[in-house]
Amino acid sequence: MKKLSFLLFSLVLLSCKSNPSATTEKSSQSDSKPLAISYKVKESEVSDFLKYLASDELEGRETGTRGIEKAAIFLEDFFKKNNVKPYFKTYRDTLTNFKSPAYNIVGVLEGNDPELKKEFVVLSAHYDHIGVEKKKQADVINNGANDDASGVTVVAQLAKYFAETKSNKRSILFVFFAGEEKGLLGSKSLVEKLKKQDFNIYTQLNIEMVGVPMKRDYLAYITGFDKSNMAEKINQYTGKNTIGFLPKEAEYKLFYRSDNYSFYEAFKKPCQSISTFDFENFDFYHHVSDEFKVMDIPHMTSFTQELLPAVTQISSTPTEEITMK
Repeated sequence: MKKLSFLLFSLVLLSCKSNPSATTEKSSQSDSKPLAISYKVKESEVSDFLKYLASDELEGRETGTRGIEKAAIFLEDFFKKNNVKPYFKTYRDTLTNFKSPAYNIVGVLEGNDPELKKEFVVLSAHYDHIGVEKKKQADVINNGANDDASGVTVVAQLAKYFAETKSNKRSILFVFFAGEEKGLLGSKSLVEKLKKQDFNIYTQLNIEMVGVPMKRDYLAYITGFDKSNMAEKINQYTGKNTIGFLPKEAEYKLFYRSDNYSFYEAFKKPCQSISTFDFENFDFYHHVSDEFKVMDIPHMTSFTQELLPAVTQISSTPTEEITMK
C-alpha cells in the first residue's frame, strides 16, 4: 500500500456525513440464493505462490530492480501455465512514467457471452514493494508478504479459477501493478492507455493486504465504502457478511491510497480495494518483518474461496448491478 506514515501521525479525523456502517447491518437482500461453487481453492497453491513472491530471492520487489524482474517472470509464467492470454502484444505493459524499465503484468480472459464480453471487470493487485533497507541491520529485505504479495496471490488464484471454469460472461482483465509504492505509477500509466482504447470497464476489485484476518463480524472491508453499492452486492452474491465498513478506512482516506483510485479517477466507475488490514491485526507495515512466516494461509485460502461466488456474479450478471451512489 502506498506510504501511509504521514497519515498515521498527522491526519485529522473526518466528520462523517452519513453512517455507512448502518448499510452493513442492512445490506440489500435478494431472493436468489448465492451460486454454489464446486471449485476449491487449494491451500498448498496459495502457500507456494506467496512463499516465492515474498522470498528473499526477490529482494523486496522494488520497481526497476532485478528483484521485481524475477517477480515479473514468475507472474508471466503463471499466466502462461494457466492459459491467461496477454492483453497487449506481451504480458508486459511498460510504465510511461518511470525512469528505468518497469512493467505492469497484464492478462485477459475473454468473456463467453457475445455482448457482455465487450465489458470488462478488472481484478488487480500491486506486485512491487519497497526493496532493501539502506541502513545496516541483521535483516535488510522488505519482503512485502502482506503488502502486497498477499493480494497478488489472491488475484492469481482468481485467474486460475476463471481459466479453468470459463464461467465469466464479461471479459476479465487481470493486472499486477508495478510502481504502486512510488505513487500509483503503474495504474496511472495503464489507465492512460486504456482510456485511449475506449476501454469499457464495468468495475474493478483491487486486492490489497489480505494476509491476516480481522477480529470482526465481517471478513473484509472495501475502501470508499459509501461511494457505491459494491459492499451490498458482494454480500448479496456470497450470502454472507463478507464486506463491512471500517471507520479507519474513511479516516485515513484509503480509497485514494491504492491503484483503484487511478481507475476511478479515469473512468468514474465503481473501482475499490478490498483489504483485511485493519491497523490492529498487523504490526509490520513497511517493515522487514512483513514476511511469509507471519501470513495466515488458511485465512487467505478461505478468503479467496468466499470471493468466488461474488466475482462470478460480477462477471456474469445481465446488467451492471454495481453502481456509483
